[in-house]
Amino acid sequence: MSAPQQRKLLNGQPLRFEVVDALRGVAIVWMTLFHFCFDLNQFGYIKQNFYADPFWTYQRATIVSLFVFCAGVGQAIAVYQGQTSQRFWRRWAQVAGCALLVSAGSYWMYPQSFIYFGVLHGIAVMLIIVRFSSGFGPWLWPLGALAIAMPLIAGRAHIYWPAADFLNEKAFNWLGLISRKPVTEDYVPLLPWLGAMWWGMAAGQFWLRRSASWLKMSIPRAITPAAWLGRWSLSWYMLHQPLMIGVLMGLAAIR
Repeated sequence: MSAPQQRKLLNGQPLRFEVVDALRGVAIVWMTLFHFCFDLNQFGYIKQNFYADPFWTYQRATIVSLFVFCAGVGQAIAVYQGQTSQRFWRRWAQVAGCALLVSAGSYWMYPQSFIYFGVLHGIAVMLIIVRFSSGFGPWLWPLGALAIAMPLIAGRAHIYWPAADFLNEKAFNWLGLISRKPVTEDYVPLLPWLGAMWWGMAAGQFWLRRSASWLKMSIPRAITPAAWLGRWSLSWYMLHQPLMIGVLMGLAAIR
């Protein structure tokens, strides 16, 4: 390992950046509250339209954007610290494996609208692309902007080129170049969300090269629980819904 890489490690382990962990933790808390409200709606405690009401759809888009952006920053840190390909693929396998579990669990609960390309599926694909494009440097900013704009461009293309309707089929709609949303409980296609992860990578590289002290600063004690959650984001993501749904099912049985 080179001397610069050694300075980026502490006792052979990657340094933790509490600011990034806390930001990811904020996304976790927000997501948990969102999902709890969704579950309350499913069990009839409240009556909301989570699929069309802007109050809920905008929150969902913001939460996903924050998650994906943090994943991009995390990849910038991993590359900066000299993360090995073995370690990358081991973490990637965890994400991909959890994505398959989400598909299986959602199929059991919602067979007509199960999750076949949700946030973990999207992140698994995006991680590979972002990892191998980490050397693009400042070009990640315009690439991210293009990725975000592509669904809008595709929407116009569908109007003037009816043959593009094949992009709405399941085999291709994971790309995000659609004219109508698929029926699924969670849908995070490659585009536009790849743009958010590219921007996360670009922002992380910028901060690490020019103002790394901002990333390395200590956080207030009051938000250290958020940083803890951020360090265990994948585990929390996989466990929080089964726990909340289990509690609500138990309450329903008692009621």
